[in-house]
Amino acid sequence: MPVRVLKPKELGQPLGMYSHGVVAPGGELVVVAGQVGMDGAGRLAGTDVVSQTKQALENVRAVLAAAGCTMRDVVRFQTFLTRAEDIEGFMQARREVFPTYFPGGTYPPNTLVVISRLVRPELLVEIEAMAVTPGRPAATPTRKAKAAPRRTRAARKRR
Repeated sequence: MPVRVLKPKELGQPLGMYSHGVVAPGGELVVVAGQVGMDGAGRLAGTDVVSQTKQALENVRAVLAAAGCTMRDVVRFQTFLTRAEDIEGFMQARREVFPTYFPGGTYPPNTLVVISRLVRPELLVEIEAMAVTPGRPAATPTRKAKAAPRRTRAARKRR
């Protein structure tokens, strides 16, 4: 079951490729640690934010796949950039890859923060994600057995 996108009437359109909020169907929560622009061999994907963003998103996708999820199961991104001037490059990378990850054009919420640096100075972007595994159909409610009547204080004293 897909997420339900929240579009509050009090808010305008999002400023970019994200939703103001989503409601996720039942499933297990998958928390993806911040992923950076390095490949599996530890090589930097490039010295520019576009290349590093694409690699970081691909790394997020790989972690989600290990949990049995796809990018469409993401309910939240949090992105850290080390330079404000890289915001446009970050947005460019998203415009290039998001249509493949989110073909329906519905994007998860994203918080973008500019910070002073990441763990290594050559890293320009780090992306965290939260996803919900595809939920199992809700179980049919069962009728609870009728509880035994509670004993009153007087009844307990008589015992």
